[in-house]
Amino acid sequence: MINQLIKKIEEMSAPIVVGLDPMLGFIPQQLLNKAYSEKGENLEGAAEAIWQYNKGIVDATYDLIPAVKPQIAMYEQFGIEGLKAFHKTVEYCKEKGLVVIGDIKRGDIGSTSAAYATGHLGKVTIGENSYRGFDEDFITVNPYLGSDGILPFIEVCKQENKGLFILVKTSNPSSGEFQDQMVDGRPLYELVGQKVKEWGELHMGSSYSYIGAVVGATYPEMGKILRKLMPKSYILVPGYGAQGGKAEDLVHYFNKDGLGAIVNSSRGIIAAYQQKGYEKFGPEGYADAARQAVVAMREDLKKAWSTNR
Repeated sequence: MINQLIKKIEEMSAPIVVGLDPMLGFIPQQLLNKAYSEKGENLEGAAEAIWQYNKGIVDATYDLIPAVKPQIAMYEQFGIEGLKAFHKTVEYCKEKGLVVIGDIKRGDIGSTSAAYATGHLGKVTIGENSYRGFDEDFITVNPYLGSDGILPFIEVCKQENKGLFILVKTSNPSSGEFQDQMVDGRPLYELVGQKVKEWGELHMGSSYSYIGAVVGATYPEMGKILRKLMPKSYILVPGYGAQGGKAEDLVHYFNKDGLGAIVNSSRGIIAAYQQKGYEKFGPEGYADAARQAVVAMREDLKKAWSTNR
């Protein structure tokens, strides 16, 4: 799957992943009204509106981007109906040829991690048949419990030719409360990065590992260090745009081959119609605004990734 992701990035000249992180405040009123009239003004109606909203964005952007990243919390808040919308979104994105990164940030003791891995990446056997749960291509994983919590994910990834993005240095302001603490003279995020490199050697693709890292755009100097520390790990980069990360800050997240990183934008794309510069599209043109935002992001990112090509 890492080889497929890289191929799509190169073909589209777009190291971009669109974060499908829907909130009711992002969804145009016409979609809400239609969903509520069909399903009721309840959890089922909200989930239907989310699904239709996602579908519109995917239809408008799938030919420009290699991947999407649905954040499961935005769906879980609506309970079972929200998870159904998450599942339909994953299935639809894969039908459109998109690589799906499930942003689930799981990680627990061995047997629990194995169950998470089975549900999101693998398959479960019931009687004589096997069934897939959510069936993403990659997922995000929290390494706080150490190798006990990571190795079960890697085993399933090996079986399914799928991958992980492990949290190393996150983009949020308080990430340093733990991640920047010094341990034997090195910040904790460097120690985690070193483990990601080691874990990555357990599951290699043609040129990059199936085991990647999450490194925020908001800490470019740390990103530069981690790029050198994890030369064969793909970096998933949150924090671009709305959180303050700039394209020029991302030069060192890419390797000299111009590869090695994929940059996420969520509300900057899916809620573009609500933002300055895209007002002309209005709620009715929310999907067209999302498409234009992808085009603008691709041009902006050329400042970073083309520098190394």
